[in-house]
Amino acid sequence: MARLYGLIGRTLGHSFSAGYFARKFAADAALSDCEYRNFELPTIDRLPQMLAENPSLCGLNVTIPYKREVFAYLDDIDKEAREIGAVNCVKLVDNKLIGYNTDVDGIRASLDALIGGARPATLLLGTGGASQAVQYVLAERGIEYAIVSRDPMRGNMTYEQINEQVLSEVGLVINATPVGTFPNVDEAPEIPYALLNESHSLFDLVYNPPVTRFLAWGANRGAQTMNGQMMLESQAERAWAIWNE
Repeated sequence: MARLYGLIGRTLGHSFSAGYFARKFAADAALSDCEYRNFELPTIDRLPQMLAENPSLCGLNVTIPYKREVFAYLDDIDKEAREIGAVNCVKLVDNKLIGYNTDVDGIRASLDALIGGARPATLLLGTGGASQAVQYVLAERGIEYAIVSRDPMRGNMTYEQINEQVLSEVGLVINATPVGTFPNVDEAPEIPYALLNESHSLFDLVYNPPVTRFLAWGANRGAQTMNGQMMLESQAERAWAIWNE
C-alpha cells in the first residue's frame, strides 16, 4: 500500500512542504510508494472526515491556524509539544493520532546559524503557535525576550511601544507572524526600521518570499538577516524521522 503524508491548514497555496517532499520522494527509489498532499480544511472539525477518506495516511504536518486547535483531536501528545502548547506534526499509528512539535528543531538550527551561542535580548513579534515554539527555544537558551502583540492583553508590549530605547536594548528581532507571506509581499510588521543598525539580527519565520520586506528593510540598515528556509527544512526532516521511527 502506498504511504500517504500531508499538510493540513486553512490556506496552503504558499506551502513549502508538498514540493519539498515530492523532491525527496523522487530522489530515492525506496520512497517511490510515498505521496504527499495538501489538505485544505476550512475548519479543524473537518479533520475526522478527511482522515476517514484517506486511510493510507501515515503522518501530517500542521500549519496556520490549526497548531493549537488540533490538540482536541489527538490521542497522545509528545512531552515537548505539550509544554510548548502547539503541534505541527502528527503521526498516525493504529488509528491513533500522536502530536509533536518539530518547529523547535528548525528554530534551534536557525538560531545556531544566525547568532551562534550568543544570548541577545529579543523582541518576538506574534503570539500564535509558531511564537510559542520560539518562546520555548529562547527560554531553553536563557535568552530574555519580550512578546509584541497588536493586542495589549496578549503580549508584553504593542507595536506602538517599540521605540529607540527598546531597540537599543535588544539584539534580535524575530517575526513569528505570517505578515509578509506571499501573496501579501508588500506587508511588513510595523516596527521602526529606521532605528535598526548593524548591532541587530532579524529572523523571519516566513520563507515565501525568500526576502520579505521585514528582512530587506533590516538589511538596508546593516542588520544580519535569516529567513525561514532553514527552519522549514530542519523541521521537515525531523517530521520525516518521527513518521518513520
